[in-house]
Amino acid sequence: MPRILFQNASILDAEAERLVPDQAVLVVDDRIAEVGPTHELHTNSVDRVVDVHGGVLMPGLIDCHVHVTAATADLSQQSEWSPFYLAGRAGEIMRGMLERGFTTVRDAAGGDFGLARAVEEAVLDGPRLVFGGRALSQTGGHGDGRSRGRTALEPGYSFTTMSVVCDGVAEVRRAVREEIKRGAQHIKLMLSGGVASPTDRVDSTQFSLEEIRAAVEEAEAANIYVMGHAYTARAINRALECGVRSIEHGNLMDSTTPPLFLKHAAFYVPTLVTYSALAEIGRESGLPAASHAKVFDVLDAGLRALDMADRAGVAIAYGTDLLGAMHAWQSREFKIRAEVQRPPAIVKAATTTAARLLRMDGQIGVIAPGAFADLLVLDGNPLEDINVLAEPNQHLTTVMKSGRILT
Repeated sequence: MPRILFQNASILDAEAERLVPDQAVLVVDDRIAEVGPTHELHTNSVDRVVDVHGGVLMPGLIDCHVHVTAATADLSQQSEWSPFYLAGRAGEIMRGMLERGFTTVRDAAGGDFGLARAVEEAVLDGPRLVFGGRALSQTGGHGDGRSRGRTALEPGYSFTTMSVVCDGVAEVRRAVREEIKRGAQHIKLMLSGGVASPTDRVDSTQFSLEEIRAAVEEAEAANIYVMGHAYTARAINRALECGVRSIEHGNLMDSTTPPLFLKHAAFYVPTLVTYSALAEIGRESGLPAASHAKVFDVLDAGLRALDMADRAGVAIAYGTDLLGAMHAWQSREFKIRAEVQRPPAIVKAATTTAARLLRMDGQIGVIAPGAFADLLVLDGNPLEDINVLAEPNQHLTTVMKSGRILT
């Protein structure tokens, strides 16, 4: 087992909102074995020493809303691609995420057990992949990529589409069970309209209460949970009351919504950067014109929703939801959130809060004995200047994931 020692580091403690100076971290295989003052952890019997020279050592970042298989903004076209070609593109996307310091990501539709295994076995370089398989959509919902003129659903399981259409409680139960059989670690429901879908309205609600409750019941039976795509207060509130644990986007929430997050101990995952990216380069990245027009229904409301949730004390995790060439914008979410949040709150969103959402507290998002050895070396303090994380090309000098330093 390789033994690597980081020394002379200022360790970032996200929960305490502080740096602990003059620390060392011993990594054995894929885990952190010891943490303590540099003078107490010796270099004897180690294979490599990394001298941080007083720089910041922080846990790897966690993005709770990605689509590692979204290689274009034209998702309808992508459904016709070869799965082998898509896997190659996904590998390229995941490598970029790792280079930006994201060592764990939660896939919100598209990624599956095959990609997760490829990363785990180091066939592909990428973040640890927490996957949910296909998202569930009602007919004409956010995950139904058919145009108004198309009526037929493709039979069987498509390896390049990101969602499955199901209607009624029985079909929802079967679809959830199918994803659980494939190893899903969460279930994604499309609970309102969206930007990338061709036939629905952003302000619609989707799935009946009975269908939502059925999905939650099936997920909880397998000891996993439901995440919900939702924009409006009406869509979010009904989801929370039905037991959905994680709300994605939420741009159009109102004052009735934050108390429900607190009541149900639910998590909020804003994805502000995707709207800026879609507005700016969505069309050239393949986003159809009708979808591009819908971006502006939600673009300006995102910061207001984030501010409302932050002031109420809602548990907020980091998410981006980027497509195609826009994956390169992943770190800009830090800078956008800084318009309404303090840097320590944003750092928590991408570390300790995200780890709790993924039910991996103590394993990721922290530097502590027993945690995965996911470590970043930075030349600045993101607790004071969030641009240190927003500009990884300038400030991120070393990335380690599961005890392996990215080269």
